[in-house]
Amino acid sequence: MRMLIATVSTAAVLGALLGAPSARAAVNWASVPEKEIVLFYPGQSSWEWALSASEMTGSDEFRKGKDCAVCHIGEEAQMGPQIVTGQTRNFTPKDKPPYTRPGIEPTPIAGKPGAITAKVKVAHDASTLYVRLEFKEGQQPDAKQDPATATKVTVMFDDGKVPEANRGGCWAACHDDLKGMPSGGAGERTMYLPKSRAKLTRQGGGDALAPADQLAKLKSDGYQLEFWQAALNPGQPAKASSAIVFDKREVAATSVAAAEANQAGDGWVVVISRPLNAAAPYSPIAAGAKYHMAFAIHAGHTAQRFHYVSYERSLVLDAGDADLVAVKQ
Repeated sequence: MRMLIATVSTAAVLGALLGAPSARAAVNWASVPEKEIVLFYPGQSSWEWALSASEMTGSDEFRKGKDCAVCHIGEEAQMGPQIVTGQTRNFTPKDKPPYTRPGIEPTPIAGKPGAITAKVKVAHDASTLYVRLEFKEGQQPDAKQDPATATKVTVMFDDGKVPEANRGGCWAACHDDLKGMPSGGAGERTMYLPKSRAKLTRQGGGDALAPADQLAKLKSDGYQLEFWQAALNPGQPAKASSAIVFDKREVAATSVAAAEANQAGDGWVVVISRPLNAAAPYSPIAAGAKYHMAFAIHAGHTAQRFHYVSYERSLVLDAGDADLVAVKQ
């Protein structure tokens, strides 16, 4: 169901935030397990930066097969507040001596919080997947980067066919030469996946694409990410959009995703839904398969890279070994 709900901003709706009307009434959220996920401010941390041993301490271990989440889940609430200031970052590992690294935010937004904690629940019925995020965004300064939208909530979905995203979440699509990144210059380049480029350097992949036959093979193999987003403004209905990320982020003329939201103070409850069997190029979602999700929140009228992000989380329907289990309704 694609009905949209007007947001409200009075404290009286706090109790209603735990349940929701309209399309969400069909989901018994009280029966769905909750996963607390911390999203942190990442600064200018690109895929290429993360693979550079001189800049990212864990890059060697990542290249040897250890995923980002293995080391960093649990550290987000400490990392974000250091990164958001733009100052030198200090680390005190359990098994290594303390060390420092340069700041990775050249244009900090004064007073911006470094992390947001979201309570995430996932459910499905016979036709639809529902992703529910409940969070407080805190006292956000107005960045004036996106005057039209106060807050954006994004789900990056991978059906398991993008190994870089399986292991590194949305960093797989975040490169050094995107708009607002160190090598982006004055360009408007959007998110893209590593194998879509002829060659990756420390500065990214540029505009030179892989050969046409290779691109066609990647597409036929399902090498893509889905992008579902809810754009939020107090007192207005949520606005949904969707996109496919491959050699660029291509926003659909008609969104495959739907979005609903309620607000009270600095707290939001957002439900993004998507048909289980959406038309191509979107992937089918079914029990018995493992998927991956990562989350992002833009708050305080920010745009592009000035957001909060999560590490990747695995997803299954009904039952299985995964971070998130979509409960059948």
